[in-house]
Amino acid sequence: MNYLSVENLTKSFGVRVLFSDLTFGIDQGQKVAIVAKNGAGKTTLLRCLMEMEPYDSGRIVYRNDIRIAFMEQSEMLNPKHSILEAVFDHDIPELQLIKTYNIAIANNDEKALEECYQQLTDLNAWDIEVKVQQILSVLKLTDTSQKIEDLSGGQKKRVALAKVLLSEADLLFLDEPTNHLDLDMIEWLESYLSSSKSTILMVTHDRYFLEVVCDTIFELSNETLFRYKGNFSYYLEKKAEREEQLHATVDKARNTFRKELDWIRRQPKARGTKQKARVDAFEGIKTTAQMRLEEDEMELPVKMERLGSKIVEFHKLSKAYGEKTILHDFSYHFQRKERLGIVGNNGTGKSTFLNLLIGQDQPEKGKVVIGDTIVFGYYSQDLIKVDDSKKVIDVVKDVAEYIPLEKGKQLSASQLLERFLFTRDSHYNFVHKLSGGEKRRLKLLKVLMANPNFLILDEPTNDLDIFAMAVLEEYLRNFQGCLVVVSHDRYFMDKMVDHLFVFEGEGKILDIVGNYTDYRKVQTNKPKEEKSSNTKTIISKEDQKFLKPTILSNEKRKLTFKEKEELAALEKSLVDLEQGKLELTNSLSDSGKSNKEIYEAGIELGKLVEELDRQTNRWLELSEFA
Repeated sequence: MNYLSVENLTKSFGVRVLFSDLTFGIDQGQKVAIVAKNGAGKTTLLRCLMEMEPYDSGRIVYRNDIRIAFMEQSEMLNPKHSILEAVFDHDIPELQLIKTYNIAIANNDEKALEECYQQLTDLNAWDIEVKVQQILSVLKLTDTSQKIEDLSGGQKKRVALAKVLLSEADLLFLDEPTNHLDLDMIEWLESYLSSSKSTILMVTHDRYFLEVVCDTIFELSNETLFRYKGNFSYYLEKKAEREEQLHATVDKARNTFRKELDWIRRQPKARGTKQKARVDAFEGIKTTAQMRLEEDEMELPVKMERLGSKIVEFHKLSKAYGEKTILHDFSYHFQRKERLGIVGNNGTGKSTFLNLLIGQDQPEKGKVVIGDTIVFGYYSQDLIKVDDSKKVIDVVKDVAEYIPLEKGKQLSASQLLERFLFTRDSHYNFVHKLSGGEKRRLKLLKVLMANPNFLILDEPTNDLDIFAMAVLEEYLRNFQGCLVVVSHDRYFMDKMVDHLFVFEGEGKILDIVGNYTDYRKVQTNKPKEEKSSNTKTIISKEDQKFLKPTILSNEKRKLTFKEKEELAALEKSLVDLEQGKLELTNSLSDSGKSNKEIYEAGIELGKLVEELDRQTNRWLELSEFA
């Protein structure tokens, strides 16, 4: 059953065409995601579909009698409404009755409660009441009397999400539904939407969310829409195939174009019918040959400041706000090339930790020691603070006209912007014309221009498209300094960090060896009673490969005498093993050896590599405490 049909939809801003002649449909029960680069028109497309934005031409047809709800990135809620009034701002009788019921409870009005109770029973609406309480509880909107004007941006986003989920809509439009949600909320929302009967069209950059929830991907690219019937993994696979075919087609057209161009130039003015057909075909070949194949490469080979032996040390830090403990007697020494992820529910102290790290806040007890060579680069959640009337290239030039690179080279402001996926024709755009993702990319560029060797990223993937995130990941994989990441993007965290600080509240910080998925596996396997218990957690031997079973409140432990001896022996052994590996590798390419000798050398090399890996892992484990 078709819920939405779109035919030949076109939208432009002046000379810039966002999309042209889009034709697609959405059927009942489908869960569709739109992916595209920042500024390509994803949000504009949703607004056009909701008739909130005028479009140049085309036709949008909905099935009769279906209920539609739209969650925008910046929801326009009435600031004078309470949370309760905002989430129940629907004309659905059952929801209006539940709203009255909740008000009666708050006012302790027994008569009104009795009337509502009977009406809810008559309408069989108690299931909806349970759903309301579940959604408000999960999204941590427990004090429903709070006014919208008193809420933070993240709380307003959660109110908007709750309002849409409670709408009982047949067709949901969701624009970045996971922004400002903590990890537990995102996982709950995944499960909720996956099992929902609602038809969904969403814009999201959360790649795990795309993988789990969606069964169809629309890619908006080059003013048109490409459809992939499958989840995010299927989309990546088929997109790669499509781009490979496109490259082959363009390469073939370019070769043909050169030959045909030579023929065109040699022909006399008088041409026959066959020649006319060949000339007409030439125009088509020319169009294909001149197609620009975009490559996503965000490259910044800046000259990073040298890291000394001392990085950053926390010595017995304590910090509290009133009765709320953030850190208690906390100690930790950062190591070279540290790749640390920070997770935890909102309000557990993640931002305070970062502020202590960079010196924007001071501990009540203890001290933070920062190495002499440390250059911090701090990317916060706030949008870039520059004059909106400035041009993009001027924002970069205000920092520096030229950026020093490795080996004495340098990069101009214009070249730098291109490396950060700003096309040359966008350099002279005004900042106020940039999309949210483009502004964040510009801010990230400014941070990296300082050549930091200790990079702190607070929600770096918010509003970045999946293509920009992929190239950011590529840059960070090659970053040789220390990296600290706070993010609700599980895919990003899994790829970027090798251990986590989990902020549990009340000054408790758990150090996880592994990535976020490793941690969640351990948490999922724990009994429910253990999760809810406030007593000390006993971690099984199986779990110990993921978790360090201590709260980080003591100094980093020292190696025992035997461990020091073992470390020294390993360093010598690893040199010998590497030499043996090199000799065996060379012997395999020796043409003078018989097949039997080559086979035996291969077996021996396999055993040696296995032993080399085992000893290397043990050396890494011991050297952490050396």
